[in-house]
Amino acid sequence: MDLRIAVLPGDGIGPEIVEQAVKAINAVCTLYGHKVEYTYALVGAAAIDKVGNPYPEETHQICMDADAILFGAIGDPRFDNNPKAKVRPEQGLLAMRQKLGLYANIRPVNVFKSLIDRSPLRRELVEDADFICVRELTGGIYFGKPQGRSEDGQTAFDSCVYTKAEIKRICKLGFEYAASRRNQLTVVDKANVLATSRLWRETVQEMAPSYPNVDVEYMFVDNAAMKLIQQPKHFDVIVTENMFGDILTDEASVITGSLGLLPSASIGVHTSLFEPIHGSYPQAAGKNIANPIATILSAALMFEYAFNLKAAGASIRKAVNMAIDGGMVTEDIATTGKAYSTTEVGDFIVKNIK
Repeated sequence: MDLRIAVLPGDGIGPEIVEQAVKAINAVCTLYGHKVEYTYALVGAAAIDKVGNPYPEETHQICMDADAILFGAIGDPRFDNNPKAKVRPEQGLLAMRQKLGLYANIRPVNVFKSLIDRSPLRRELVEDADFICVRELTGGIYFGKPQGRSEDGQTAFDSCVYTKAEIKRICKLGFEYAASRRNQLTVVDKANVLATSRLWRETVQEMAPSYPNVDVEYMFVDNAAMKLIQQPKHFDVIVTENMFGDILTDEASVITGSLGLLPSASIGVHTSLFEPIHGSYPQAAGKNIANPIATILSAALMFEYAFNLKAAGASIRKAVNMAIDGGMVTEDIATTGKAYSTTEVGDFIVKNIK
């Protein structure tokens, strides 16, 4: 199979962790006889520095022409709280999601047995926790119009807007994932307060009869936030709107003990994007200490979701598990003994894929 992958390393540790994921992709393609072609492109602060735009048109075209996108991270402290900055790296991320139609962010949450004591929660709460968060990514308050400030600067306003079509599109994915797993779907909203949440709930109730084997529950977002900590094993598939999903998925990621372990997929109208959930971690950039595992697992998701090559994805996961179980990990998750560098962890995983 011929695979065309757009590679967007981005900022901070992005280039280092993406390099390890590319090595893993090359190894698994060699193992299974696939041909892969990479096209690299600028995004984020790196793109602002070169062309003044965090998501240039050339990058967009490269993404549109690709079968899938491997993305590192966006963010640079030079632009944080800087009133002189006319454009910020994060605007590139929002533009990319909108232009590519990346409407669904998929985040699997699994606890590695050998790292279970790294979780801030007790072992009996998190052991065997295994669920998926499905977050709507191109609607809601992040994109709603109007938004802005009053002329005197004393009032600010944002609009949370959803159409029924947007809700049906994301919830269809939620139902399908639940049907392929344990047939349990949790719809998270704030229907007691928000009109958009009431539209979400109404739409899901209309869709539910088409999925008779899926048990649907509705949960207010504040209750969901508590239950993720009190009873994470309760969940199978969670589907929710953009801002709620942003907050809950970051909360859920802590259950595993490290942000450096969790991959994600953003499913789109034109193509799909695969990235670690952590940020650019600029303090570690260039030090060869960043954890590449989430990015390598994002490559596994790419094989599974974008190319339907389940065996290739499984080979990457197996090699990652060998690294974690064998203590071949970076300093953020090293429990005893030596911590290894980014490249050492990447090389170990590549060796075990081969």
